[in-house]
Amino acid sequence: MKKIHTDICVIGAGSGGLSLAAGAVQMGAKVVLVESGKMGGDCLNYGCVPSKALLAAGKRAYAMENAAPFGIASVKPKIDFAKVHAHVRGVIKTIEPHDSQGRFEELGVKVIRAKEYFISPKTLQAGDTCISAKRFVIATGSSPAIPPVSGLSDVKYLTNESIFNLKEAPKHLVIMGGGPIGCEMAQAFAHLGSKVSVIEMFSIFPKDDAECVDVVRKKLLKNGIDLYEGAQVIKVNKTKVGVSVEFDKGGKRGKVSGSQLLVAAGRKANVSNLDLENADVEYTPRGIQVDDYLRTSNKKIYAIGDVTGGLQFTHVASYHAGVVIRNILFRLRFKAKTQAIPWVSYTDPELAHVGMMHEEARGKYADAKTMKFPFADIDRAVAERKPEGFIKVTTTKRNKVLGVTIVGHNAGELILPWVMAVQKGMGVGEMAAFVAPYPTLSEITKRVSGSFFTPMLFSEKTKRIVRFLLSWG
Repeated sequence: MKKIHTDICVIGAGSGGLSLAAGAVQMGAKVVLVESGKMGGDCLNYGCVPSKALLAAGKRAYAMENAAPFGIASVKPKIDFAKVHAHVRGVIKTIEPHDSQGRFEELGVKVIRAKEYFISPKTLQAGDTCISAKRFVIATGSSPAIPPVSGLSDVKYLTNESIFNLKEAPKHLVIMGGGPIGCEMAQAFAHLGSKVSVIEMFSIFPKDDAECVDVVRKKLLKNGIDLYEGAQVIKVNKTKVGVSVEFDKGGKRGKVSGSQLLVAAGRKANVSNLDLENADVEYTPRGIQVDDYLRTSNKKIYAIGDVTGGLQFTHVASYHAGVVIRNILFRLRFKAKTQAIPWVSYTDPELAHVGMMHEEARGKYADAKTMKFPFADIDRAVAERKPEGFIKVTTTKRNKVLGVTIVGHNAGELILPWVMAVQKGMGVGEMAAFVAPYPTLSEITKRVSGSFFTPMLFSEKTKRIVRFLLSWG
């Protein structure tokens, strides 16, 4: 049995674990990184990277079919799905070296590729190596949650971990779940020629602003996607050509049959098989319990990213890594803060949010005010024929920004200045003071911010003041 003692042992080589390992070792700490699966974790291999690559392919196909408004003949694209698959794998392969074992070993990280589990509060077993460390950081991420639906275990279904292995486009893809993963995949495959049906227990994008979600819903329907919202799946059956999914919608039974089934019904924290009881680490099926400093019940062990059961985004895991580096290496008491964490769904149009939701803000601040501004009034959006959607900003009466949702073209890029506004407690007056280059989509930030002051600027009181001052010559 090999024995290693180190400063920090990181468990999991996803975005959070890799960020922490790279940062800590370059600051002088001795770091051991343990990974039982693929380097890069879910984001590189099964999540963000392949999904955005597939969406990009779908958008190209959709653009070819919808070029007529630009004076260009629309054509029906000939889709070679095997080559689409090769494109997705190629994107992963291009990014892969950045997350590779070799790169981290060059940085000075000791990388161990083996199944890991705790044998005591201070010791981790990884293959034939016993690791003791001054601090452990659990960054094992999450995996697809499989709901307890009758018959589901008897059929061959896809998850985000297997759908990117397809080399033939599904004839009819049935998706169980209408969250970001479900809706992104629905649109991507619809653009690439598949018939798609989405079954969602609540409404699609249940955590987002309903008014903004409706803009995306209309586009999905326009894309030919069948949406069954408020429908609870009760049974899955195997058929000669694939699967059939039975559901209850408002007391009425329905059924959708397809060639393949994608289960996109949420995520579960990867807490099993770590023997956390041996480490005195408290957890639930939702994830490992952590305090504001991301420490577990064992104060020598931290947890970051999806495994904590909070916001499950790659950028949150990377942010957590920075928090833990401050706390472990510099002995700071730096808290993880979530009030300015943005999220984006990469459908067309995109849906982005940061801060409080409108209803939440109205409940906390009686004087909360909401402004909206449409993309249809932004010249760049008109020029690119992307007029769908709007920005929705909620502030206090004194103009402090509380929350922002953007639904529209490139919403994920446009949300960034608003992340800063929420994080810094800025007012819309500061946002309105920025000079936005023309013509850009970013003008929408300035226009909606300026609208906060419109009633005051164009009021009768202002007119009287202006007339008085002008009367003096």
